[in-house]
Amino acid sequence: MRTLTKQIVVYLALAFGFSSLPYYLIIHTGRLGTGAGMAVSLIMWCPGLAALVSCALFRIDLANLGWNWRPAKYEIWGYVIPLIYALPVYIATWLLIRGSFAFYDFAKPMAESFGFPNAPLATTLFLGIPVLAIVGVVGSLSRALGEEIGWRGFLLPRLVERVGFTWGCLLSGCIWAVWHYPALLFADYNAGTRPAFALACFTLMVIAISYVLGWLRLKSGSLWPAAMLHASHNLFIQAIFDRMTRPVGKALYITTEFGAGLALAACACGFYFWSRRKEVLPAVSHKIAAAA
Repeated sequence: MRTLTKQIVVYLALAFGFSSLPYYLIIHTGRLGTGAGMAVSLIMWCPGLAALVSCALFRIDLANLGWNWRPAKYEIWGYVIPLIYALPVYIATWLLIRGSFAFYDFAKPMAESFGFPNAPLATTLFLGIPVLAIVGVVGSLSRALGEEIGWRGFLLPRLVERVGFTWGCLLSGCIWAVWHYPALLFADYNAGTRPAFALACFTLMVIAISYVLGWLRLKSGSLWPAAMLHASHNLFIQAIFDRMTRPVGKALYITTEFGAGLALAACACGFYFWSRRKEVLPAVSHKIAAAA
């Protein structure tokens, strides 16, 4: 257990240490788009880099991180689950808050980018969104994978081995949330609501989703379902649903990663997977988290 704790402490020191440089650049400019978005890509790979270095330091086989892709049903669920907890929140907002549904604002530039400015509806529904949903998720996955190699590939199994599923997911969720705070507090990674409200909703959402990611990681024995869920979440919420939502009335207080609606929906989803925690066999977590 002492070796396991040492691995966790060293990993966290490396993850936050590596993240300090890209965070400095982001805070310096006040924008996530620093360096044409390269700073964000870099920071998302810092947890993964910390995991690889930790494996080298402790002579842990990289297979321990969970690279296997089987069975595929868990990757499919990883892709679908964000739609299950996010889409109802956005649909309810669009229906209940007049003027919040801004499909044309989303469709017009998309149609123009494909060269069909006179057919925004058809272009977006039959070309733009399908391309984003299929090809766009690959790009999103390439960034989300960096985080998931670290948070769910290396850290989570060791926390679960140390303190159990419930506390392991809670601690990993809190760490993951705090790791985002510099961008939320000192840059433009927010929706424009009051900082305290945004921070509370974001933290609650991240902790709740950590239970979903944790269950998928341990149940499948692979980091890919978690990476797929992370990528799908970022794609559909940030790149599609948020851009279809006009910030009128209280829309921003319900939608986005900083709204109460998405936080509560994520909590419901997280509670469901927490209730199925007994399906995650102790032997599975032990095999994943075995220290060198």
